[in-house]
Amino acid sequence: MKHTKTLAVAASLAAAALALSGCSGGDAGGDADTLRLWHYEGADSAMGKAWDEAIKVFEEETGATVEFEEKSFEQIRSTASQVLNSDEAPDLLEYNKGNATAGLLSSQGLLTPLDDAVEEYGWDDALAPSLQTTAKYDEDGIMGSGSWFGVPNYGEFVEVYYNKDAFAAAGLEVPTTLDEFEDVLAAFAAQGVTPLAESAAEYPLGQLWYQLALSKADRQFVNDYQLYENPVDWTGDEITYATETIADWTGKGYISTDSSGLKAEDAGVGFISGDYPIFFSGSWWYGRFASEISDFEWGTFLFPETELSPGSAGNMWVVPEQAKNKELAYEFIDITMRPEIQAILGNNGGVPVAADEADITDPKSQELIANFNALTEKDGIAFYPDWPTPTFYDELNAALQELVNGTKSPADVQQQLGEQYQAGVEDIVG
Repeated sequence: MKHTKTLAVAASLAAAALALSGCSGGDAGGDADTLRLWHYEGADSAMGKAWDEAIKVFEEETGATVEFEEKSFEQIRSTASQVLNSDEAPDLLEYNKGNATAGLLSSQGLLTPLDDAVEEYGWDDALAPSLQTTAKYDEDGIMGSGSWFGVPNYGEFVEVYYNKDAFAAAGLEVPTTLDEFEDVLAAFAAQGVTPLAESAAEYPLGQLWYQLALSKADRQFVNDYQLYENPVDWTGDEITYATETIADWTGKGYISTDSSGLKAEDAGVGFISGDYPIFFSGSWWYGRFASEISDFEWGTFLFPETELSPGSAGNMWVVPEQAKNKELAYEFIDITMRPEIQAILGNNGGVPVAADEADITDPKSQELIANFNALTEKDGIAFYPDWPTPTFYDELNAALQELVNGTKSPADVQQQLGEQYQAGVEDIVG
């Protein structure tokens, strides 16, 4: 779910498609000395800083020019199939990983298989096996096997951000069990403070729902949910606990009913402003919090008492099948995997996959990377709740809005989601 990192897009879907196809900025026929590059990372983000340096290195070493266009996540997500199946396709772009996104495009023949390039450049040696899952897709677009269709050069995961000053003022410590976590939520609610910064119109409420399910789950549940190994029981303990807990926490004031109309940006800004003492979301917020929070001390911890958490390798570099300069694209990918570029990621709030640990000097970045390593070392990466089908992100958000609003019971929400999930999976696997 970005992983599903959704940025506000003012234009309608049709307008976004026109914006993408109308501002190619280069010769549609392709220039042998130009790499057309799209990504959606802000200039001040860890990835934005690292890739900006990679552009400079690439241009110096190759003599080619990078024609960079920043697109919003929603622009790329909502129009990718149309644009990548045209002469307007870039040579290289950042794209979301998972069955519903990169997997779907690979199954439609819109992405270039990268097996030969992976072998030539040795990218498989740089990526831990658990981080390769989302880079490979079979002929049906299901991740975990088949050809390489993307190369991630950073990781990401979901963790708890907390306001250290607010915790100290309330006499609270970092919880180590789920019961202690609920005690913390109750203590803030008793003071008239809504503890959790949430959004149901977009992520991160869906991430919290999935994390609650994961706290009662094992690896087989993840494989069934994400890889379709066995049918998912939508009335089972895992999903029932998650759905009922969201309803319970809303009723107790731990989650505001207003979150049904809020977006991810609203939730993140609410934490930055100190309105909420806890924010459960992705590592992609880390760099922004480091640069924008100045009124209080903050820290992070993994969700307590669980072996599994949402996360994955980061979004990937993918090369469209219609790309004009694929070899330049491969050279650029390789530069982003170098230790010096990885160190820029790591020292600016990113989660590098191939950095020299001695190059990471920023204390907060060291904490972030330590949390990620703790999760990967116990095989705790469980991907994201919206990945199984192309439409499940919107369907999950809509269902959770109704849950928070109280317009549907937990049982009704589970039934609705189960039916939508199954229909989407059947469309993929038959």
